[in-house]
Amino acid sequence: MNVESKESFVYNKYGRFTADIINKKGSWINQMNLTEARQQLMAFQSKMSAFQHALSLLNYDGDTSAPVGAAENRAHTISVLSEETYKLSTGQETVQLLDYLDSQKEQLDEKERRMVWLLLKDIRFQQKIPMDEYVAYQKLVVESQSVWHQAKEKSDFAMFEPYLEKMFSTAIRFAHYANPEMDAYDYWLNEYEPGISRAVCDAFFAKLRERLVPLIREVGKREQVSNECIKGNFDVPSQEKLAHYLMNLIGLDPAHVGLSTTEHPFTTSLGSHLDERITTHYYEEDYTYSMFSVIHEGGHALYDTGSANDLAFTVLDGGVSMGIHESQSRFYENILGRSKEFIQFIFPELRRLFPQALSDCTWKDVYRAVNRVEPTLIRTEADEVTYTLHVMIRYELEKRIMAGELKVHDLPGEWNRLYQEYLGISVPDDRHGVLQDSHWSFGAIGYFPSYALGSAYGAQFLKKMQETVNVSEALKKGDFSAINAWNREHIWKYGSLKTPDQVLNDTLQEAFDPNVYLDYLEAKCREIYSI
Repeated sequence: MNVESKESFVYNKYGRFTADIINKKGSWINQMNLTEARQQLMAFQSKMSAFQHALSLLNYDGDTSAPVGAAENRAHTISVLSEETYKLSTGQETVQLLDYLDSQKEQLDEKERRMVWLLLKDIRFQQKIPMDEYVAYQKLVVESQSVWHQAKEKSDFAMFEPYLEKMFSTAIRFAHYANPEMDAYDYWLNEYEPGISRAVCDAFFAKLRERLVPLIREVGKREQVSNECIKGNFDVPSQEKLAHYLMNLIGLDPAHVGLSTTEHPFTTSLGSHLDERITTHYYEEDYTYSMFSVIHEGGHALYDTGSANDLAFTVLDGGVSMGIHESQSRFYENILGRSKEFIQFIFPELRRLFPQALSDCTWKDVYRAVNRVEPTLIRTEADEVTYTLHVMIRYELEKRIMAGELKVHDLPGEWNRLYQEYLGISVPDDRHGVLQDSHWSFGAIGYFPSYALGSAYGAQFLKKMQETVNVSEALKKGDFSAINAWNREHIWKYGSLKTPDQVLNDTLQEAFDPNVYLDYLEAKCREIYSI
């Protein structure tokens, strides 16, 4: 397209695009008034949402049902689509449109101002990344994820090592492109949770370490809780029925939320909050792995699908940060899902689905078993108390690699050393060690601290919620309506309209305090282990 003929896309009520060709010399923005610019803002976001829908579908397929040999074909398609989205989002017309709207921000409403800010933020980042490197990275992600799956299956870190090298080196290079004056790891921490840095994380984890390590040692001196009622032989078809039962119970809409299986459970939005997918993984020897992964991913899905409908197909659709997102997933999985009231309510269904395995068990046995405190190898299987130590290990390793203090090649050995030091357990192989998480395979470097932060946020959300909602009574009845309504009103409906700090400040009406989370954990341990 030449500079004499520019296309401006007008968004009509049917969500389609019509082309209005402007055949006038000079900047096309001079031909536009504020009303037209607003229309084009919505049109641009709708088009980008369609591209993201296609890209998300391809990635979702790759992680669930696509055959291994299809990775190269998928990578090619994703690289082509990524190039098109790069051109669309960083093109002169888009930049001029957003710059114009930014200059008129006093005349925009709150949502429009936030849209423009977020879009310009992303575009400023992409403008600093050479297009060939951006496209190459998208292809690398697909290849990396495919190889990670194979490497984990074979427990062979050496297979994955060259891809992980590229992932970390790309993260450092892109961070330097984006903000040369900022520490590379600080940059990515802030991307996943705005306002967070190594200094903030160091202080946060120090507080958790200060109180959790002694607590874990004290629990270790007590008689261990039996977990026999969650170990055994639990057929997959019955677990699948349990998964759908739980999805319905916590309030997920089956018309908009789908369930599939994968090696490492995750949640993804396909284009908008109107199409959400969660995944799980079934282990026949332990039904609670899938049970809690479904509730965890269900918390993510509730947050995303809870966005106000007028945010659909815009940059405001869906959760604002990974810390707030994890506050919802960890809230539903642990604070609600591992509570006495919830376990007591679902126990009849558990016994119906697994009559032989649970014939001699009571709901109290299950409650104590799912709250058993015991160091384990796998983060996603960890109890609430030791979970943070898993996150701290990943944080420390990421931080050192990004700072050049640790080589990717030495990652397995250092991973194993820290597991011995922090949790007192030996790592038998790469599958149960450094290859257990998928995050690094798709470049999510700086993500892990969000899990710990989200856990702490969730405990403080509960404290505030209990001022107006009888959470205990709701769980006893298996009725999540009041709980979900509170979350929707205070958190979900805003999507990305508010910043994480605004969500916390407006909802809590007090400063974030990790001691609330630590008090919650200590109280549960004292009750179960008679400390």
